[in-house]
Amino acid sequence: MPLKLRSLTGLVTEMVAQPTGFVTTLLYYSDLLPRNPNLERLVRRELLYRENYLFHFIISILRCFC
Repeated sequence: MPLKLRSLTGLVTEMVAQPTGFVTTLLYYSDLLPRNPNLERLVRRELLYRENYLFHFIISILRCFC
């Protein structure tokens, strides 16, 4: 349970702190945005750390809908 709670608090914190970077990163890694150098500067690679389980889960779900 603590891992899920830590992942949830990190997810909400990042979403509140930088919403455009969060959404761009989410859509970029779920292959819903094109691979464009202009969009890559908005992508925040630090959101992809290993313990961010909910972020990886959301990316996987969005990839299924493509």
